[in-house]
Amino acid sequence: MFKLKFLSFTLFVSSFFAFAQQQATSADITTKALVQKQKMTETSLVKNVPFKNIGPTVMSGRVVDVDVNPDTPSEFYVGYASGGVWHTVNNGTTFTPIFDNAATQNIGDIAVDWQSRTIWVGTGENNSSRSSYSGIGVLKSNDNGKNWEHVGLSDSHHIGRILINPNNPNEVIVGATGHLYSSNEERGIYKTVDGGKTWKQTLFVDAMSGIIDVQHAPNNFEVLFATSWTRDRKAWNFTGNGNNSAIFKSVNGGDTWEKVSTKNSGFPIGDGVGRIGITMFDEHTIYALHDSQFHRPEEAKSKDVSGLTKEDFKTMSVDAFMKLEDKKLNEYLKTNGFHEKHRASNIKQLVSSGSVKPIDLAHYLEDANAMLFDTPVVGAEVYKSTDGGKTWKKTHEDYIDGLYYSYGYYFGEIRVDPQDKNGIYILGVPLLKSKDAGKTFTSISRENVHADHQALWVNPKMKGHLINGNDGGLNMSYDDGESWTKLNSVAVGQFYAINVDNETPYNIYGGLQDNGVWVGASNARENKAWHQSGHYPWEELMGGDGMQIQIDSRDANIVYTGFQFGNYFRINRETSEQTYIQPKHTLGETPYRFNWQTPILLSPHNQDILYLGGNKLMRSMNKGDDFVAISGDLTNGGKKGNVAYGTLSSIIESPFQFGLIYTGSDDGVVSVTKDAGGSWATISNTLPKDLWVSRVIASQHKKERIYVTLNGYRWDDFKVYAYMSDDYGETWKDIGATIPTSPVNVIKEDPSNENLLYLGTDNGAYVSFDMGESWEVFSKGIPNVAIHDIVIQPEAKDLILGTHGRSLYKANIEALQTLNTSNVTTSIAFMDLEPVRYSGRWGSSWSAWSNSFEPEVTIQFYSNSSGNKTLKILSENGAELNSISIDVTKGFNYVDYNLELTDKGKKALMKENKDIHFKETGNKKVYLPRGSYKIQIDSVNTKLEFK
Repeated sequence: MFKLKFLSFTLFVSSFFAFAQQQATSADITTKALVQKQKMTETSLVKNVPFKNIGPTVMSGRVVDVDVNPDTPSEFYVGYASGGVWHTVNNGTTFTPIFDNAATQNIGDIAVDWQSRTIWVGTGENNSSRSSYSGIGVLKSNDNGKNWEHVGLSDSHHIGRILINPNNPNEVIVGATGHLYSSNEERGIYKTVDGGKTWKQTLFVDAMSGIIDVQHAPNNFEVLFATSWTRDRKAWNFTGNGNNSAIFKSVNGGDTWEKVSTKNSGFPIGDGVGRIGITMFDEHTIYALHDSQFHRPEEAKSKDVSGLTKEDFKTMSVDAFMKLEDKKLNEYLKTNGFHEKHRASNIKQLVSSGSVKPIDLAHYLEDANAMLFDTPVVGAEVYKSTDGGKTWKKTHEDYIDGLYYSYGYYFGEIRVDPQDKNGIYILGVPLLKSKDAGKTFTSISRENVHADHQALWVNPKMKGHLINGNDGGLNMSYDDGESWTKLNSVAVGQFYAINVDNETPYNIYGGLQDNGVWVGASNARENKAWHQSGHYPWEELMGGDGMQIQIDSRDANIVYTGFQFGNYFRINRETSEQTYIQPKHTLGETPYRFNWQTPILLSPHNQDILYLGGNKLMRSMNKGDDFVAISGDLTNGGKKGNVAYGTLSSIIESPFQFGLIYTGSDDGVVSVTKDAGGSWATISNTLPKDLWVSRVIASQHKKERIYVTLNGYRWDDFKVYAYMSDDYGETWKDIGATIPTSPVNVIKEDPSNENLLYLGTDNGAYVSFDMGESWEVFSKGIPNVAIHDIVIQPEAKDLILGTHGRSLYKANIEALQTLNTSNVTTSIAFMDLEPVRYSGRWGSSWSAWSNSFEPEVTIQFYSNSSGNKTLKILSENGAELNSISIDVTKGFNYVDYNLELTDKGKKALMKENKDIHFKETGNKKVYLPRGSYKIQIDSVNTKLEFK
């Protein structure tokens, strides 16, 4: 009876969301969710669970803006795409995070009024990549980030630029790019004259076109140029150009605007106009960097090409194919890497029988993902105006190839040297400079600079002084880019996926946005000591966009990982051997589709068996050397577009049974096979439709149980979708209802406690002690950052959070696994303390100039109430040796005790045992001698022993 009622409810819910899912989550709902999360944080049972950031730092993460003190350039602020805002006063030697207490870490642009020391932050990255997270509007601080005030534009999602009037800090211009995945009205140019209390929209282009760049004349805030950008991103398609991408000008401080990229202006107009960056030397001299999506004219085919090409087969008839010389055909097959079984004789038989067509020999070489980016467009081009924007002329004759490729939407920044009207810099892959007003360019990227460039500051007072922000952090140059120093000391890595091995100490592996795959020991120190040895404690395994990692449990040297779109390798770390293992479709078969983050899985039953998901599930029985598809298409079949879609996004195999496998797709299909791929069933028909399956988890505690999370981010749908099934997915229970609105990226089941679940969203991490009935939010040490992956090392009992913007966080969760929060009958429940190893070094130091070595033990306990309590350290006979006043909150508490005695406690202990002698220490403190002691709160005791 209950089952029928539940099923009818889920059908109702799913049909509702099938209708409503394409509606963007409103700013009101998002704001309420932030308030809800803050309230949850204040009362959370786990708010004291301490998380430690463990790096890594050297590869950094994507920078979106740099704002430098014009009088003291050794002081500046840096905004990271999803890692917050950081401040340095020592030229980048060290940085301090100033945005950690804000409600998001997603940054679009920053602006500083250096006279009043007021900082403005536009949240929501101004790029349009897969991980360009939305923001919550504009925030403002008058105390260097101690407090942030929300001053509006909550529904703008992405901020392109903020400009402050140098003569009036209350007058501010904001270019709002708007929603990335849906249309909205809160985009365009906004102006405030009262410091953000009120805003006026002074330029609105349309609901799909926002403002990506705004600049003002260096000495006249009245003259401004702005660029609009028409863009529309979907999970399956991205359009980054349109008729309303244009250049606008204002001569009254942004009150009114006039389009200047008109038909007779010389600047491109029409549907192929893409993203435009703008920079001004003065009121008359303006440069624009344009991502032209107009197609290039077709080039005449070379007559010198020898041998067959794939283009030949696209129009070849069967009769012409059969007449080809075997030698010529075999040369084509061998040169292009066809399987050795495919040779002229057998392929001619296949073509003769009709099972293969000539065009299949072309399609075989055209990976479904690669074909999406075969776009012969003009690409980057620079225009200049010398008459205040009335007319424009392209500065160069040839194409600027090798700067944008097919990713012009990802870049678009241009700068002019304030001391040289002919000196310009354009940012892409790589960073180019011109000293002749854009006629010719040279690269100023170097060996220690990341290839993708997003931000650049050019010192207006010192020639050649540059600060460059890129996908790999921050670089500085004093010789106009001939040489660079790297300023990566902060943990702002953007992890997609993480994993751990079973070594001692265990290692952590992670794939990062545009920074490859790295591995490091879990106890690696994150400091500058590695500069002495020259060996950073983390090692790069692979370049590109780092993706998922699987480690052979029998030999941690064997690692499977790779980069975007299913380009995976088997790596032997001991021999440095790399073997490419991406599955290849068979001749005549439709090419496989691979997700940006293609899922892989080593079978828990046999570590020689590797699963890899395209649109079908592939299985290798020999470590990836050969793959066989064990399913048909497990998606909705894909959609027409230029982004890989209709692909698998998650794979899991039950630890209880070989061949009990679940898959999830990026278009909302969850499937199961109970016979190793012999037959498949769709189990997502009653779940919300079309959403990205961010995770499928098979329970480690019950064979029939699975967990599924869905993610609506690519619909601008931020609802929480988390479900559990106890019957292989026949029926589902919603377990995410109490979590504040935010897209879900990952769910993880605790390996030792089946009631314990962990969940990561685009705005934080949660834990449930009752299998999802209720959730508690983690907060200590963790800002409001996107959690992309969660992994647990079972032996160490460590929880690792892989964030997309603040690298990795680690916390020990033994207390959470052990203490039953619903069954604590006393006021205090202690965790057992590990015996302390006594040391005669306590209180001493190796040098008069170094700090004394002080012991510390962390006392963990659960309290059923909040309030001030007294923690007592007692001898075995009950004498009080020390007491500490502590503020206790309901839930888990952690008190650090340095093993010190009071004078009174020393005397009490000597009275109990006249043979005890206390050593004089350098720091004049007295520590507990060897022995057994009791820790007491509210008359509840736990034992403290010394080895």
